[in-house]
Amino acid sequence: MAALLLILATAQPIQAAAQWMWRDASGKAVFSDRPPPNDIPDKNVLQRPSNVQRQAAAAPAVPAAAAPAASRASEPAPPSGQDKELEQRRQQAENAEAAKLKAAQEAQLRARAENCARARQNKANLDSGMRIARTNAQGEREFLDDAARAAEVRRSQDVIARDCGPAAVAQ
Repeated sequence: MAALLLILATAQPIQAAAQWMWRDASGKAVFSDRPPPNDIPDKNVLQRPSNVQRQAAAAPAVPAAAAPAASRASEPAPPSGQDKELEQRRQQAENAEAAKLKAAQEAQLRARAENCARARQNKANLDSGMRIARTNAQGEREFLDDAARAAEVRRSQDVIARDCGPAAVAQ
């Protein structure tokens, strides 16, 4: 998720950061990505985004009942070419993230299937009654006694239950 945010943050053009600049009533410069309030005269607007016209300051008051309709009417226009590019990059980043997630899930399913097959083979070897030897920490070969064989059978059954069951397929 952090990688997606980083991609989106770097993909957005720098000029989108503070597109409006105006002087407020006290003469202080104000920078914003939103247009100035209607009480700021046009002569105090020092910079505005290209291809954007500020709405007239003498807009009639909107009754409270018509407020939702007015907010829908003031929704942004269809995206410009730059917004379409940004939306396309965002969509590509989302698709790449989804593909990465799907690949990780498939790799996890393959690992579970491999663990399941190994655990079943190990349990079959343990159940066969053959003498089974393993190498200890000193590099010496030692044969499993009945207690060690039972512990290995339990461990194999746990792995089989975890990686071979229907819950493993659903995840």
